[in-house]
Amino acid sequence: MSVAALAPSAPSFSERLFSALEKVDYRAAVSEADRDAVFRLRYDAYERERAVGPTPTRRLSDRYDDLANTMVTSIHLDGALAATIRISVMTPEQPDGPDGPPFADVVDPMLAAGKVLIDPTRHATDEGFSNAYPGLMPYLTTRVAWMAAEYFDADVILASVRTEHQAFYRRVFGCVLICEPRPYPPLTKPLSLMMLDFKAAREKVLQRYPSFRSTAFERRMLFEPFYGAAKRELPAEPAMARSA
Repeated sequence: MSVAALAPSAPSFSERLFSALEKVDYRAAVSEADRDAVFRLRYDAYERERAVGPTPTRRLSDRYDDLANTMVTSIHLDGALAATIRISVMTPEQPDGPDGPPFADVVDPMLAAGKVLIDPTRHATDEGFSNAYPGLMPYLTTRVAWMAAEYFDADVILASVRTEHQAFYRRVFGCVLICEPRPYPPLTKPLSLMMLDFKAAREKVLQRYPSFRSTAFERRMLFEPFYGAAKRELPAEPAMARSA
């Protein structure tokens, strides 16, 4: 038998993703210190991609961070802040959300039809963790939006993205493009709007990417302290074996 045959094979992408998930801690950024760290991380990430102009505070925040239907999350790996994503739950009763004004012609009719929209925005990742976990951070970050859709029994997940990021959302989730790039201040680069029919796509996505699965307990631990008990939460799904 050759030496090459005896050498251990490199872990698969799925194995690496699940290994990283075991180290992840999802939290709501509520304290002033936690929110400040998130706002600094956002600015650094967006400035690195030239998506915002320079500001003396080196912070990126806006009024949506303070809405009752919006939770700023911090994603920790190995005990350190690695990424963040903001989750707005848009409903006919609480229609305000970051993607509302730029895409009102699309978003408003969905809300008028009684739909529940998960609006994840302000994705940002620490550069060091992007390098340490190549290719994994987008999955670890967007998993929060997927858990929110489960928790609130959402109809639609929105994705306001730059053109170069559309392929990820189309490949992983099956999102469809519904608006070409539009101005999205204060960002310096326009964003397009994509959407996912969550209930129609749910099982297909979970079969392909079981890392998006979560338990009802995990969802309650993350969302309930901030949003309160969700009336629409789905029953806990049966445990399933992880697949590659």
